[in-house]
Amino acid sequence: MFPYWLLFSIFAAGSLEYRRRQSFAREGNPLLVIAGLFTALMIGLRYHVGGDWGNYYRMFEELRYLGFSSALAYGDPGYSALNWLAHWLETEIWFVNLVCGAIFTWGLIGFARNQPNPWLAVLVGVPYLIIVVAMGYTRQAVAIGFVMAGLAALDRGSLLRFALYVLCAVTFHKSAIIVLPIVAVSAARNKIVIVLMLFALMAALYYVFVAAGFDMLVANYIDAQYQSEGAAVRVAMNIPPALLFLTLQKHFELTAAQRKLWRNFSLAAMFTLGALLVLASSTAVDRLALYLIPLQMFVLSRLPQVFRGRASTNSHVVLAVIAYSAIIQFVWLNFANNADYWLPYEVYPIFTGAYEFV
Repeated sequence: MFPYWLLFSIFAAGSLEYRRRQSFAREGNPLLVIAGLFTALMIGLRYHVGGDWGNYYRMFEELRYLGFSSALAYGDPGYSALNWLAHWLETEIWFVNLVCGAIFTWGLIGFARNQPNPWLAVLVGVPYLIIVVAMGYTRQAVAIGFVMAGLAALDRGSLLRFALYVLCAVTFHKSAIIVLPIVAVSAARNKIVIVLMLFALMAALYYVFVAAGFDMLVANYIDAQYQSEGAAVRVAMNIPPALLFLTLQKHFELTAAQRKLWRNFSLAAMFTLGALLVLASSTAVDRLALYLIPLQMFVLSRLPQVFRGRASTNSHVVLAVIAYSAIIQFVWLNFANNADYWLPYEVYPIFTGAYEFV
């Protein structure tokens, strides 16, 4: 477990230093990049870590014998093309995982840097988004990375870049299309053209990337009524930040557009909880809820700003968020039914034998 707690400790220390020393906001940027590189390496060079490791390795081997056009038709085109490139370069699956880890971390850090305390924002994502999702659901982690990069671009007013990032996300996992309607309905009323453009883009992405595999999606997620272990817990993790934002949204220093966007994210989180109770397949809801995890990072990392009445209050709130995240990580690593797939953490044997950490 040591590598996971080392990763947590790095961002916890950065969160406290960022809060304690204002100059760290400038000095800490290179350190944040270094911490991001360490995160990407942990994600990319893992070996037999993650519940879907066997499935992804089987996919990697099957793509070994396909040409480029056949590889693109094999599955999600972005991920398939990356596997094909790895074989063309005569590397192993660590290359695929490393590129995927780098894309995810790039989006994660980009999103976090738009928050008042970037270190705290990343810390909130460590227990589940980084350890479980990025080291387990490789394709969807890349899609979430692109979505986070798109949200950061949207925050800077670039709708076009947001759309391009979502397009990239869909090439790695079709479910990424779900973020488009959330953003579309978040557009101001006097921007009807923007709403129509986003819905048009969503329709185009559906027909290009999703429609062909819709029958398989239904078979896998609905007809089979496949239940993700812990789906209720993962969906429920989005509820506290959703309730906090819906209750305290006036105290967040946001523009009207930002407030509306994150209000819709919060409402979507509440919807997934209701959907989990009535739908036959928890996997479908569970996968969609993953795209709402940035809500946790956004809300919890801004709580010290919301409760900024006294300096001591700010420090206490930072410590509370760190403690909350630590509890989540401790409970998951020690009591989750499938935590054994993540333990022990091993490094891919690029040069010699694998190195094991406990």
